[in-house]
Formats: sequence, C-alpha cells, structure tokens
Amino acid sequence: MATPPTEDRHAATEARLRAALTARAAQVTHHDLRREPPPRGRARSVRGLYGRGLAALAVAAAVAAVCLLTLLPESRLDPIPVQPARPPVTGTDRPAPEQPPLPRPSAETPRVVPPTD
Repeated sequence: MATPPTEDRHAATEARLRAALTARAAQVTHHDLRREPPPRGRARSVRGLYGRGLAALAVAAAVAAVCLLTLLPESRLDPIPVQPARPPVTGTDRPAPEQPPLPRPSAETPRVVPPTD
C-alpha cells in the first residue's frame, strides 16, 4: 500500500476538521450562549468559614482556661513556703555548751519558819 503524498494528507485532515467544526457550530444556539442566572440566597465563602472557625477556637480556648483555673487546687495559685532541708547555722559550727538545769520553784506554798529568840 502506497501512502498518499503529504499535501493530500494535510488537505484531507483539514477538510475533516472543517466539516466537524461546521457540524458542531450548527448544534450551538443562542440559548447555549446565555449566561447562567446568578445564585440565589446567601453564598458561603471560605473567608466567612475561616472567621467563624477562628472565633469558635478562641471561645473554646477561653472556656478551657476558665475551667483549668477554677478546678486547680488553691495551693498552686498561692503556694506555701517550703521549709529548708536543714536548720540554719547560727554564727559558729560548734554546739552550745550544756548548762546545768536551773532549779525550778516548786508548786507548793512556802512554809513560814517562826523566828527563834
């Protein structure tokens, strides 16, 4: 089978394309070229959803903060001072000398000794 010359192939392809475009153009009417009517009602945009989502997130964070501050024990908000691990050292490192205990006055009533002449 011999192939037709290049000019004949281009002419045949162009004739087929022109016939296809003419057929398609015959199918298009002025109703197909009219614009679509605008949408009715409220259209939601991404910006509106983003703003509402951000507001909801802020409200949730505020509620969580209030709950944590309310439910935490009072000791975390007002901590009690911690005692030192060992008693503080006063001046010297030697222990104080022991002193004998002082006599304690007794709880008895004192006796009165009559004077002798």
